[in-house]
Amino acid sequence: MVRIGDNLKRIGRGVRLLEDTLIVVLVLAMILLAASQIILRNLWGMGLVWADPLLRVMVLWVGLLGAMAATRQNNHITVDVLSRYLPLPAKRGVQRITGMFSTLVCLVFSWHGVRFVLMEYEAGSEVFSGVPAWWCELIIPLGFAVMAARFALVSIAPPPEPV
Repeated sequence: MVRIGDNLKRIGRGVRLLEDTLIVVLVLAMILLAASQIILRNLWGMGLVWADPLLRVMVLWVGLLGAMAATRQNNHITVDVLSRYLPLPAKRGVQRITGMFSTLVCLVFSWHGVRFVLMEYEAGSEVFSGVPAWWCELIIPLGFAVMAARFALVSIAPPPEPV
């Protein structure tokens, strides 16, 4: 009989692998696409019409996937001047409070991201070459929802102190 915890760990590893793979593939594609644009423009005076909008979309995806990865590993930007000097029980309390606040902020961003994507869907906007804008912007509500879930988990059970 497979335990629920084992399934959750397997799903977590799969999500982690998917995030990391997407980041690597997108960054490599961005480098190759940007370099090809530079070469095409400098040597032949032309470029790919769709490359610049695609690069902007890729920057959005890499940024939010990177933020998701940072929250996954609890390596996101924090202002912890005060918490460095607090005893462990108080530090855990501060982590819970900041985790709940971060959860709330990410949920608000995710909610408004959903509203934004729906507006783009209704407007029928295109980013380039017939690609609907809302497809490219799905990472906004998804990324913030994932970060909200991870902050909520940290609020419930803060990570152990590094040794």
